Amino acid sequence: MSAGTARINIRNRDTGVLQIGFAEKRISDALVIQQIGEEIGKAVDAETKPRVLLSFRNVDFLSSAALSMLIGVNTRVKSKGGKLRLAEIKPDIYQMFKITKLHSLFDIHDSVEDALKGF
Repeated sequence: MSAGTARINIRNRDTGVLQIGFAEKRISDALVIQQIGEEIGKAVDAETKPRVLLSFRNVDFLSSAALSMLIGVNTRVKSKGGKLRLAEIKPDIYQMFKITKLHSLFDIHDSVEDALKGF
């Protein structure tokens, strides 16, 4: 599945930050999660020191398997000396990050603009 398909949209801003948005409102299906993880992985692997911003603007639900995929993406980005930031997470989903204590693992911002600052 390519980056321009229905699962995710990737764009590289002039700032050199890979901005990735999710087209799926519910990220819970195992196959969808695998495809999203593979596409993000390809984009990360193509960068020397990836700077990645994941926008959750369209996402209404994340499964625990999706959280596991995000942990894997974070590990992959950091292993290459890069940075990963998350933005625009809805309150219900953010509660999941808090309950699982993942809010302390990820660099989470309210808006894309805030996340882009200081990258």
